[in-house]
Amino acid sequence: MKIRIVSPEEQGKGEFDGGKIKEQKPIGFSGEGSIFNRLGPLFYWAWGHIEEAAGIGEHPHKGFEILTYVLGGKSSHRDSLGTNSVVGEGGVQVMQTGSGMWHAEGSDGPGELFQIWLEPHLSKAVKREPVYAKYTHEQFPLTSENGVTVKTILGEHSPIQLVTDAIMVDVDMEAGASHTYSYSLGRSRIAGILASRGGGTLASEQEISFAHKDFIVVQSEEGGEIRLSNPSQERLRFSIIDVPAEVDYPLYNKPR
Repeated sequence: MKIRIVSPEEQGKGEFDGGKIKEQKPIGFSGEGSIFNRLGPLFYWAWGHIEEAAGIGEHPHKGFEILTYVLGGKSSHRDSLGTNSVVGEGGVQVMQTGSGMWHAEGSDGPGELFQIWLEPHLSKAVKREPVYAKYTHEQFPLTSENGVTVKTILGEHSPIQLVTDAIMVDVDMEAGASHTYSYSLGRSRIAGILASRGGGTLASEQEISFAHKDFIVVQSEEGGEIRLSNPSQERLRFSIIDVPAEVDYPLYNKPR
């Protein structure tokens, strides 16, 4: 199992609307400063902080599957499909952009969100009709045990059904608690873990410490598990996105 800790200084940066929206990018586009530009079919992960009412105007997308997970505040959306919607805290919006669509997005006040881009087989994806859907916090599976709450965003029992193979969980952990995450046996998987609140330790063959805002990349060739613990007196919150290290279709602009 290979583990790498990526500090905030090694991640990408971006901003919109005159700096009202600022982004830390664990996985960013080329030239944005991110060490990682792709983990398998996961090729963009931005962590946005919105200071005041702000927006991004109409812009197009095609082929990709794009999730916006609202950590705080509200996110508004309108698109070429005729959608006008608002997603509240804990909710997710999904665009399966298919043959193409445009959208505009924004917030009427302070907020925090993830935007995540995943890549299905593009030559097939662009032949499908574009689709928009939104989900509230209450629609997602939630388990709480021994000071650990796990919310499944993508994966078993999630209401979201993507074409791209991806699992995503959001984990909130009390002081002194631990959580074990298991990879699928017999498959090469790679996961990105973003510490959005607090810091902790990660253990597999060895124990490694990570801090708030760190991005941890873990690759497992034949399954296995990792144990994340919170030794501090503050809460720890992190999100894991787990994808295949390799897929059986060509990836757009994959580094050689």
